[in-house]
Amino acid sequence: MAEAPALEIRDLRFRYAGSAPGAWVVDVPALTLARGEQMLLTGGSGRGKSTLLQIIAGLMDPSPARGAGEGSCGVVLVDGHNIHELRGAKRDLFRGRRIGMIFQTFNLLHGFTALENVMAALMFSQVPAREHRERAGALLRRLGIDRVDAPPERLSVGQQQRVAVARALATGPVLVLADEPTASLDPENAAAAMDLIQGACRESGAALLCVSHDPAMAARFERREELSTLGRSVAVPEGVLGGIGP
Repeated sequence: MAEAPALEIRDLRFRYAGSAPGAWVVDVPALTLARGEQMLLTGGSGRGKSTLLQIIAGLMDPSPARGAGEGSCGVVLVDGHNIHELRGAKRDLFRGRRIGMIFQTFNLLHGFTALENVMAALMFSQVPAREHRERAGALLRRLGIDRVDAPPERLSVGQQQRVAVARALATGPVLVLADEPTASLDPENAAAAMDLIQGACRESGAALLCVSHDPAMAARFERREELSTLGRSVAVPEGVLGGIGP
């Protein structure tokens, strides 16, 4: 039996409460991301890229709460499982094991060391607790972090990015979501960060869905999609990436 894709979306729509009828923030008829595949999703700021990632991660629901009226619809399958059919702790556990997340601002836990940040992610894994420290330390060192006991605020921006990548990959996820991962970095650090993210995903076999409006990202990905045309069979000429904001 063939393995399920890392990500499959069908007929997904979303709008915030109070929006005008038909004013969809996210409208994705279809999207499939194979295991190990890397894709760049573009679109101007405020066009729904981050919202889409939050829905995929199960941080937002594609269906409205009971009595809230029409808000969204559709199906999101991660590793063949509908994440939105899970509730509460079961969804959190599924997300922690199957999905890695890399944020623009890293979202590292202050007051914790680099090692403890990665160990926090391993709490959701099936790795025995007695192995968390050794596994986290080995992953950090493989990504070039020797000062594993340093707090994030004592690390350089590039080192903080490496800790964030280690945390995202710690549980061996099938899918990594990267939300504008280079937006707070200068061009040199941005290039190094993407080398790290893409290389680490290839090494682990995780699929990567990266959203960005940075034109410099286009050359890094063989597959490039524009949010407004996802699933609509709109041909984009080779080397042309539309819809990118300034």
